[in-house]
Parts: sequence; C-alpha cells; structure tokens
Amino acid sequence: MSTSSSIRTAGPTPDAPLTLTEPPPRTLGLRDALGLWGNLGISLLLPVAAVFVVLPGRPLSETLGAIVLGSFIGAVLLGLAAAAGARESVPGMVLLRGLLGRRTSYAPTVLNLVQCVGWATFEIVIIAEAASRALDAPRWPFVLAAGILATAMALRPLGVVRVLARYAVWAALAAVVYLYVQVLAEPLPPLEGGGATSFWTATDIVIALPVSWFPLAADYTRHVRSGRAAFIGSSVGYGLATVVMFTLGVLALAAYGSAGLDVVDALLAVPLGVIAVLVLITVELDEAFANVYSTAISAQNLVARLDRRLLAVGVGTAATLLALSFDIAAYEPFLFLIGAVFVPLVGVLLVAYWSTPRGQWDTSDRAPARLLLLLPWIAGFLAYQLTLPTYFTGPGQSWTAWWTARQADLGIDPGNGWSASLVSLALATALTALIVLPGRRRRRLSRVSA
Repeated sequence: MSTSSSIRTAGPTPDAPLTLTEPPPRTLGLRDALGLWGNLGISLLLPVAAVFVVLPGRPLSETLGAIVLGSFIGAVLLGLAAAAGARESVPGMVLLRGLLGRRTSYAPTVLNLVQCVGWATFEIVIIAEAASRALDAPRWPFVLAAGILATAMALRPLGVVRVLARYAVWAALAAVVYLYVQVLAEPLPPLEGGGATSFWTATDIVIALPVSWFPLAADYTRHVRSGRAAFIGSSVGYGLATVVMFTLGVLALAAYGSAGLDVVDALLAVPLGVIAVLVLITVELDEAFANVYSTAISAQNLVARLDRRLLAVGVGTAATLLALSFDIAAYEPFLFLIGAVFVPLVGVLLVAYWSTPRGQWDTSDRAPARLLLLLPWIAGFLAYQLTLPTYFTGPGQSWTAWWTARQADLGIDPGNGWSASLVSLALATALTALIVLPGRRRRRLSRVSA
C-alpha cells in the first residue's frame, strides 16, 4: 500500500477512493477533524450508557470523576491511533499490517467487521427508539429510514464529513446546550440506582466508547493533512464530547429519572425536550453512517478491489434488518467485550508504531507476519477477562461462568473493583515493549558500529 501526499485537482473536491488500490485524497484539515470527531461524540448512545457509569449511593462528583478520567484515557488512545493513520495515509485495518503482517491482520479485521455491524445496528436502534418515543409512533418505520439514510451517506463519505464538520455539529451543540440549561435548572438528588460497582468499572465503560473508534479512526484520518491535526481533532473533539454527553445523561437521570425513567425518557421530560431530542436523533445518523462506511473499508483489507459502495449497501441492509429485531439489553456486555478485545490491541499498536522510525512501517501487500506480537494482544485480553469477566445473561452466561471459575482458581476476588482496561493496557504495552524495543536497540547499535 503506497502513501500519497495531498491531491489537488481542478473541479469538484475528490471523495474517498472506491477501492484500496487507489490513493486517498488528503483534503481534511484541523477544523474538519475537530468537527467530525466532535459530532461523532455527540451521540445519544453516550447518555444512554450513562446509567452504567452511575455509582449508586455515592456522591455525584465520583461518577463525574470517572467520566472525565475515562474520557481522557480513551481520547488519548484514540488520538494516537488517528495520528498514525494520517501519517501513513491508510485505513485502520491496513495500518495493522505493519503490526501483524498482511495475512495476520485478517484476525482483527474480522473482529472489527463484527463490531462495526454491531455498532451500526445499535445506532439505528437508538435512533428509531428515541424517535418512536418522541413522536409516539411505531419504531419500525424509523429503523428503515435510519438504515436507508446512513447507507446513502456512506456512499459519499468525505462530502458528509465536511457537512458534519461545518454545519451539523453546531445544531447538535445548540441542542445539547439547551438540554443542559433545562436539566441544571432542576434539583439534582443523589442517584440511588446505577450499574457501576466501583469507580474503575465506571471508568472502563467510558474508556470503551473512544476505544471502540480506534479500529475505525484511520479510515477518516487518512484524509487529514497532518498527524498533528488528526491527533488534536480526534482526541480533543471526541474526548470533550464524551465528557459532555455522559455528564448530560447522568444529570438527566438525577433530575428526571427518580421515577424509574431511563435516559431517553428523562431527556424527553425536559421542557421542549422533544425538539432537542429530535435534533440529536437527526445528528445521530453520522454514527450509523461511520460504522457502515468503516465496515466496507475494513472488508477491503481482505479483498482490496471490492467497491466500497457495494459493500456499504450490503452492510447497511444487514444492520437495518438486525435493528428490526435487536435487543438493546445486550448493550452493556457488548461495551465490555469491545474493551476486552481492542484496549490491549491499542497498546500493542501504539508501542510498536511509535517506536518504529518513520517510513519503516510496512503496510504493503508484502508485509511479513509478526506472530510474536499476537502474544501481548492475547495476554491483554486474558488479563481483561480475569479482572472483569464480560457479563452475559441467557445463552452467553456460560462465558461469564467460565471466567469467574478461572478467577476463583487464581484467587482473584470477583469484586476487586480494578480497572480491567488499565490492567489489560499495562500488560499489553509492557509485553510489547519487551518484544520490540530490544530489537530496535540492536539495529541502532549495528548501524553505529557499521
């Protein structure tokens, strides 16, 4: 895979290439990156997930502290991955060729395809559910409308990014500011209900949201002109939005959720909240579009000449059909599982990439396999599950039971309250450093002695 500098052409601004064999235009600047990632962060999924970060019976400041810390950690990880994508000018899954080799990169690619379809489905569900409640109408027409619009947006991705960065983000900010004003005008009693069992489990949920974009980040930042702009745009844009939206969800629960309402109902209880929620529902389409588009781009790492437009239509159709029968109760374990898979991979990639001299990161079709680097990734995943097993009910509960039994075998307290994300990340980065840094040092010494 070759890189390219900014492409300047006469006539209309070029859009994303149709296949992986074509060089990407680099037409996005810092403002575009900030607007895109800020808009992606202004999502109804974050306040909906706020119930999982609430520390019941604890001061509100502790929950807000977990939100700020988790947002900072996740945003920095996202920004570093985004900067690498801009420097190499390749999509996310192609970037992993330099880490694992071309064929070995197929493993995270398949996992990313699964998570992207899942996220696209979640987004369509949230859009349809919120619209259905706001307008007191059946859900299925909104599922179809959201799926069709998100798929159509994925056909012209760079054009959509520019619209989001220059216009949509301001409408979203206006709606969020209005909701904040209304929510903060109400009394905020202590929250007695919530899904977090400790400060660090709450932090893990927040970290999972920015990290879930890690495999997708380079799909967009390959079009950004510099690594610095990509880092600032993604980390600042998404990080601030994560703090704002999670906090909004927590405050709305405190102000309006005392009667057992969930976050969407709480926001609808705000005076004229229906209008603000409808604005956020419209803006929410960008998250669904991004996941549909990135699924198509990830698939091109498997077959480079596939047309992303055909792939996007197929993915959008699949996500829409899934959304018609999707159970939103699976949301929390899905977030934890994403963290378990991708948090350690972030650590492995960042240590390996940022310790590699510029120009030596091989993302070509001939990138050799580096199977040894699978070990820290796997070790990080195991550490995550042993710290906090992903909790499933129903058919998936055997997964939880197996990992809980392994905790007992190793004497790990199931209620340890540790951050599974930080334990996983620390182990993966340390093992990766032990693998890659000695080799870098030997090569430097050999060049000096020669």
